[in-house]
Amino acid sequence: MTKPTHLILEPGSVTLPTLRRIYEGGVTLALADDSQGAMQAAQAVVDDIVARDQVVYGINTGFGKLASTKIGQTHLAKLQRNLVLSHSVGTGDALKPAVVRLVLATKAISLARGHSGVRPALAAALLALANAGVTPHIPAKGSVGASGDLAPLAHLACVLIGEGSATLADGSVVSGAHAMRSVGLEPFVLGPKEGLALLNGTQVSTALALAGLFGAENVFAAALLAGALSLEAIQGSVKPFDARIHAARGQAGQVAVAGAMRTLLSGSAIVLGHADCGRVQDPYSIRCIPQVMGACLDNLHYAARTLRIEANAASDNPLVFTDTGEVISGGNFHAEPVAFAADIIALAVAEIGAMSERRLALMLDSTLSGLPPFLVRDGGLNSGFMIAQVTAAALAAENQCLATPSSVTSLPTSANQEDHVSMATYGARRLGEMVNNAAVMVGIEAMAACQGIELKRSPQSPRSAPLVESEIAAIRQQVAFVEQDRYLATDVEHMRAWALQPHSEALHAILPSAAAPST
Repeated sequence: MTKPTHLILEPGSVTLPTLRRIYEGGVTLALADDSQGAMQAAQAVVDDIVARDQVVYGINTGFGKLASTKIGQTHLAKLQRNLVLSHSVGTGDALKPAVVRLVLATKAISLARGHSGVRPALAAALLALANAGVTPHIPAKGSVGASGDLAPLAHLACVLIGEGSATLADGSVVSGAHAMRSVGLEPFVLGPKEGLALLNGTQVSTALALAGLFGAENVFAAALLAGALSLEAIQGSVKPFDARIHAARGQAGQVAVAGAMRTLLSGSAIVLGHADCGRVQDPYSIRCIPQVMGACLDNLHYAARTLRIEANAASDNPLVFTDTGEVISGGNFHAEPVAFAADIIALAVAEIGAMSERRLALMLDSTLSGLPPFLVRDGGLNSGFMIAQVTAAALAAENQCLATPSSVTSLPTSANQEDHVSMATYGARRLGEMVNNAAVMVGIEAMAACQGIELKRSPQSPRSAPLVESEIAAIRQQVAFVEQDRYLATDVEHMRAWALQPHSEALHAILPSAAAPST
């Protein structure tokens, strides 16, 4: 089915598949027509407060510990501009364009919920930048995940007011003012509350967590394929995937993974040749794929639900309620839900990689696998996959350290006014590195499993299942059989890329972002 290239975003109802399409790129975005009225009504409430000179936090007061300081009407525009400039203190590498595209989209969605009190033109400008492939420069570090992602979102807001910098679609780096004019807009002079609405919110941590989730989904599917390849390489038993076993326990992810493994192995002549071999006690890394990977899948689904909600949320402060004309201060900017979701994804990614590394080690151990030591002929002269497994072990250990929860870490800020923070932004940002590490582990396993299968294969040998054989063929287009030792780093990189790409529809059907995106 052809994927849509123009997406209409209905604030509050944007789906996870749509968010994935935004992340992948190649789409244009627009807000649903009815969102204009909601934003205009909220803006009218703010304008009325200013006209009546009513003191309301964020509209005509200072911020944070300075919330009790009233600001005169003649200084309100400067107040919002100063807020953006003073908060632009991020550091580190710039966020990747795909992540920034998600930030632009989710910030527009949040403003369009009609609780922020800003002009519709602000939300439209964010989408105009995204549609033109303009990437505001947003440093990755500097947010503690409450009061929202202040520093990184300030760098985004800088471009809207003609400050900061951005990269155009052609790769040229330009000023914020140039970036705005490249999409036919003049830099904004921010109105009451508009700077605060742009800076408050969880859009950066949410976008980073979504990027981690989408990468984790791809690596998860690749790991199931690698597991099927490894099972065939050691000629393991498929009895542990019997549907009755998993129905007896009832864990949804476990049931789904067992079903996916049965689909992958359906039609395998290798499996049939060992149906009655009596091998019923494979190591856990093979036998417990449904139990472990199923638990990982359940975690990904939980995190996905949280992140879908957050991507649609009004998460700035204070919020405008047009039915009563009230502006109420709260704490929706606190990114604790995102922090927990990121930590849960991190646990899943660490386990995906750890189990893959164990299957790799199993295949290299000839006493357990029945394969040549280190999966190479003429061992001794050749080391085969010996040190590739060391690399996988190093990355497994690294991911275990990175999986330490960040959500339990808090340091007070703003003179103890903001005395508990989520650290969601780091928690989400570290997922990118973890996913890449896991992709290397899974890629090495898959490459080694193909080697193991082919070491036993002759023209007369039984073949595996059609889905498995097609994957072996795809892998062989990337990396060749290791007949003797050669430079393997390039092969490892090819297999990392293999693990990060979408795989069989039979596998993606069980993942959170599998459904067709809304149009």
